[in-house]
Amino acid sequence: MEKRGLTEKEAEKRLKDYGFNELKEILHISPLKILLRQVKNNFVVYLLFAAMLISLFVGKSVTAYTILAVIILVVSMGFFQEYRAEKAIAALKKMIMPISIVIRDGKEIEIPSKEIVPGDIVILRTGEKIPADCLILEAKELRVNEAVLTGESQEIKKFESKSEKDYKKENQIFMGTLIVNGRCIAKVLHTGMNTEFGKIAGMISTAEKELPLQKKVNGIAKYMVSIALTISILTGLVMLIRNAPLSYELFIEVLIVVIALSVSAFPEGFPVVLMSTLASGAYRMAKKNAIVNRMSIIETLGETTVICSDKTGTITTGEMTAKKIFCDNKLFEITGAGYEATGDFLLNGKKIDIQKNNSLKLLLKAGVLCNDSKIERKGTDREYIIKGTPTEAALLIASAKAGIFKEDLNFIRKEEIPFSSERKIMSVACKEKSENYIYSKGALEVLLKNCKFIQREDGIFTLLERDRKLIIKINKELTSKSFRTLAIAYKKVKSLNKYHFEEELVFVGLVGMEDPPREEVKEALKLCYIAGINVKMITGDNKETAIAIAKQINLNKGDIIEGEELDKFTDNELVKIVRNAVIFARVRPEHKLRIVRALKENGEIVTMTGDGVNDAPALKEAHIGVAMGIGGTDVTREVADLTLKDDNFVTIVYAIREGRTIFNNIQKFVTYQLSCNYAELLIIFLGILLGLPLPLLALQILFMNLVTDNLPAITLGFNPSSQDVMEAKPRKKAHILNKKLISLIIIAGTIMGLVTLGVFHFTLNILKQELVVARTTALVTLIFFEIANAFNFRSFRKRVLNRSPFTNKYLVYASAISILATILIIYSPLNKAFETAPIGLFNFLLAFVASLAIILVFDILKAIKGDLNEEKELISKKL
Repeated sequence: MEKRGLTEKEAEKRLKDYGFNELKEILHISPLKILLRQVKNNFVVYLLFAAMLISLFVGKSVTAYTILAVIILVVSMGFFQEYRAEKAIAALKKMIMPISIVIRDGKEIEIPSKEIVPGDIVILRTGEKIPADCLILEAKELRVNEAVLTGESQEIKKFESKSEKDYKKENQIFMGTLIVNGRCIAKVLHTGMNTEFGKIAGMISTAEKELPLQKKVNGIAKYMVSIALTISILTGLVMLIRNAPLSYELFIEVLIVVIALSVSAFPEGFPVVLMSTLASGAYRMAKKNAIVNRMSIIETLGETTVICSDKTGTITTGEMTAKKIFCDNKLFEITGAGYEATGDFLLNGKKIDIQKNNSLKLLLKAGVLCNDSKIERKGTDREYIIKGTPTEAALLIASAKAGIFKEDLNFIRKEEIPFSSERKIMSVACKEKSENYIYSKGALEVLLKNCKFIQREDGIFTLLERDRKLIIKINKELTSKSFRTLAIAYKKVKSLNKYHFEEELVFVGLVGMEDPPREEVKEALKLCYIAGINVKMITGDNKETAIAIAKQINLNKGDIIEGEELDKFTDNELVKIVRNAVIFARVRPEHKLRIVRALKENGEIVTMTGDGVNDAPALKEAHIGVAMGIGGTDVTREVADLTLKDDNFVTIVYAIREGRTIFNNIQKFVTYQLSCNYAELLIIFLGILLGLPLPLLALQILFMNLVTDNLPAITLGFNPSSQDVMEAKPRKKAHILNKKLISLIIIAGTIMGLVTLGVFHFTLNILKQELVVARTTALVTLIFFEIANAFNFRSFRKRVLNRSPFTNKYLVYASAISILATILIIYSPLNKAFETAPIGLFNFLLAFVASLAIILVFDILKAIKGDLNEEKELISKKL
């Protein structure tokens, strides 16, 4: 069947006719669902609704309608923030743009998967998500997981079609399903909503998960409301007993007080502030190449105690360069680095002629033929772009330095057994002129067992025990110098029976590849250890290579366990030894899953990286599954919680830092908001007990909660990360509020409540001003207090008066908006609705000076605490 593919013009025309290969976005984000969730999950909305009904009952229609407006505002703001957050997550996921290889004009090119059109010829490999409904033209050991369509997780074997007109389901692959083994070339039949997946997409829904943080915040909100209702009822009873006998006027007055008390403790803005904080954190992480796939993991990131990281491409650069070749008992050196095909082949420091070294030439040729990757020249120089894996690309670049290119070799690939992490070998059968050859490459310890002969310059000889020992010795020397090794073998055959591909092979040689560690990893590791986070290196390479890299990055010393040893340990034994292990070498994907489970049994919070299709179970099992954006497969990205755009270990550490910062900011805004709610509650409760008129009205409290309280709280979520945020040990399932924060709530709330009540009493009874003026002065005082208090909560340790107010510039802007809104409800016609009155300069100054008390008290407390901490550090150093 024709595999030349479409021309670019045909593809452009079909893209216009059929549109982009995308499913409707509504499948992922449903505005109606988000709106219903806002109403359903926001406990405060129900209580505000009850307050509105009571207000209508007592004849406070303006208050009732205002509360209704507040309910609409709270739900709308919550909806807007969550919808934005959902859209942001969707946009962040799109930053990891799926790419497909298609054949157009007879050439293989990479295009965004959404630009695939019917008629395109696509090339698909293990671990890739199928981008469209396709007809299989050519298949090699192809197995597909169609669980997304059928619900059955069993792998299904697929076969190539003999005709493009007469085919069965076993000759088709479908959009959204996953290739778990093999490779294929297929013709696109349907895209987007016309696929089988698109047809049933309307019935597909994802389970709605409540954020653990949201659950904690809702719990705090319910607790505060319970306190408010209890105090409200008690206050009402006190008023009824004190002013007996009961009259209709007294009953109405009690209900008004109950409304004011209840509203004072409703943290209306909690859900809005939470979503804003999480969304801004996800955005900051995206700018640092960490794409959050699920918002709920941001909290867990900060709790990480162990990072299990792949070596290749994450700790190392992932840019393989073939530097050493051992064949015919000679060790050759290759100069040059990276993906530039400039360099020489040296033997004992002298340049050699490749054409005069048949064994070396055969090894390079085998590395090209037993290879699924491709290289393309960038321009006129000899720098190349790779399409495929770095390991295979390194072989192609090394061959290119010798002038050997796949395009120049006269061969037909007849059969293939793809590489898998279980087998650790790849083999191909090629027809060259009238002769048949098998070429294999893979891990030395596996491939060497399948070799019976060895290639020399002067012919093929039996592989003796001394030859095996020498090969193993050279391999150990190379790996101890941090080279990654790959063995290459071949054989000439009469028939291409793939069941005997890898038997009695001829050993050709070893290739040593350099994959240096990333320069920044050493500092990142140091930061992890300071933060109390253990790092474990997991690699498919052998022990010596892993140890060499570990020394270069200063990985902590500990036990080294190989895959064969892991197989011998029971799960209980592994739980005991996994804590002290720092390197796991020659591991298979199923080992990763066992390692994660063992660490979890030890109470660790595990972050695990992975890239291959078989890493998916381990990533799903870990608390935080991290997929690779560059070298990862679609399967791992599908199950991962976090995707690294740059595949860099340092990005994981940054994400953990950001997770800690976000949790700290959530603690700050929750403590701040509750201290404000507590102050409002105290003012009204004490005012009634002392026989004063109601100091603040329900509507005024709602204004503070939504404008002068919520706005600063939202900006506290934007606080920059503390320089020492990674110096604290990891928290494990920490609560948002602890004893220390509860004490801060009580101290701040008491100061604000008592001083504001004092200002109210002073204005009303000492200055003999009208009640409406006294209330307005008390309102302004508490608003100034809340703004000042927000500056206190920029940091739990650092003082306000010796720091720039622009440390968090958004808080300055929010404070200015709060003051302007306050002036608006006092000096505009809105003062009738809010029952305020214009006040003079003296009252404003009185409110402002009184509010400074909160800054002075907290700065003194922080200074005392700082001195005590310094004293403790000095004592510990002396000890």
